[in-house]
Amino acid sequence: MDIPKQYDPREAEEHHYARWEQEGYFAPEINRDPQATVFSIVIPPPNVTGSLHMGHALQHTMMDVLTRYKRMCGFRTLWLPGMDHAGISTQLMVSRELKKEGVSRHDLGREKFVSASGNGRASRGDKSRSKCGAKARRSIGRARSLRWMRTCRALFGKCL
Repeated sequence: MDIPKQYDPREAEEHHYARWEQEGYFAPEINRDPQATVFSIVIPPPNVTGSLHMGHALQHTMMDVLTRYKRMCGFRTLWLPGMDHAGISTQLMVSRELKKEGVSRHDLGREKFVSASGNGRASRGDKSRSKCGAKARRSIGRARSLRWMRTCRALFGKCL
């Protein structure tokens, strides 16, 4: 039997993470105690451009450790990936996209602009979410215990 000189967490843990996701270990329902205290946290999404940086890595690691600790302490835990920033950077990016079409946010009015922000952000949010998910799945040694099957969009107050 050949023992590699260097430990590769992907090789050793890849099938475990897939099994954990498939078995629902990251879902709050895995704790069947109806009296269990609930702990939930929403991970802020990457900025509107979809870029990830070291600050995200540090923040995500801290949230993951806290969520796993609470889960081991018997809490019903849910770590939910956030899908949108309902803020200034979103407004700026959507305004730029509209400008390319020869329209301003003032031309649209508030309701149509909010709708345009949601529709445009959905595609960028999916890009960011799949980017985060792909990175988590690629770096299994640092895999996050997020509940990828559920999402929340703050701008519209909808959870899926």
